[in-house]
Amino acid sequence: MPTKPRRKELKDRASSEELQNPSSGIKVLRAKLFANFPWLVHGFSTRKGGVSSCYGETSLNLGLTPDDDEKNVRRNRALFAAELRATGPDGAPWPLVQLKQIHSSIVRRVNSPESAVAGDGIITQTPGMLLAVKTADCVPILVVDAKTRAVGVFHAGWRGTVSRILEKGVGEMRRHFDSDPVDLRAAIGPCIRRCCYVVGEEVRAEFESQFSYAGELFHEVFNSKSLHVRYPLLFLNQRAPGHGDPASELHLDLVEANVRQLRAAGVDREHIEVVEGCTACDTKRFFSHRAELGRTGRMMAAIGIESSRRGSA
Repeated sequence: MPTKPRRKELKDRASSEELQNPSSGIKVLRAKLFANFPWLVHGFSTRKGGVSSCYGETSLNLGLTPDDDEKNVRRNRALFAAELRATGPDGAPWPLVQLKQIHSSIVRRVNSPESAVAGDGIITQTPGMLLAVKTADCVPILVVDAKTRAVGVFHAGWRGTVSRILEKGVGEMRRHFDSDPVDLRAAIGPCIRRCCYVVGEEVRAEFESQFSYAGELFHEVFNSKSLHVRYPLLFLNQRAPGHGDPASELHLDLVEANVRQLRAAGVDREHIEVVEGCTACDTKRFFSHRAELGRTGRMMAAIGIESSRRGSA
């Protein structure tokens, strides 16, 4: 019988560094893998700090949601940019470059700030801009070219993952910036992990149509509660044992799926870092669309290049 995984995932390879600004209360997760790049700014936000109050205690909501005031979100974004050092000499935040996320494999190259267009990946070599994707369970990925100083940020839900958003992203960095995968470093941020991500058979079918290793990404997990949900009158209608669906759930490991894509694109495993945290397990620390039944804020994964004035190697 399949065994139920522990609620908390095993500790990832001592990967992340959490910093807190005592004045703002904001907590940002950073990848240790990027620590030797003084020209780089990056971070994965959490829900800690900020000025929003619509999602329980004061939080750093970075998405324009129906529940929050736009002024709060703008203030939160300015605080987040300051925490990342993504500010100009006058203290003003760098231009924030986002996309209208549509769960696709579309990757956009940007050379200057522009209005939001559809897609789920952004790449650049231009300093002074903060590239960002918003998440509340989906997988955020930051990619850095250590040699050419190109960067990218990607948003991967299950649809983007099955559409090979990361393989496409690495390919676009090769095409536009002549990036060699051996020079790439990647950090996968907090997201819903295998312990909590329950999906249907139709999702497994989609992955099996695309990846030979799909079977290794899905795990049958015993859960007696799922049987009670499907058959609330199980013991009243005398349903015979062995004649119903098994009391199990299908769990998808989206982190492993995206690690596999990076590896398939030529990125070395030692150059891939998984930043700890399951968004659904820990809603005191993260926003989770699934665990909070859709009424929640948004986090950001952001990356940018400092000018030569501050970012000399």
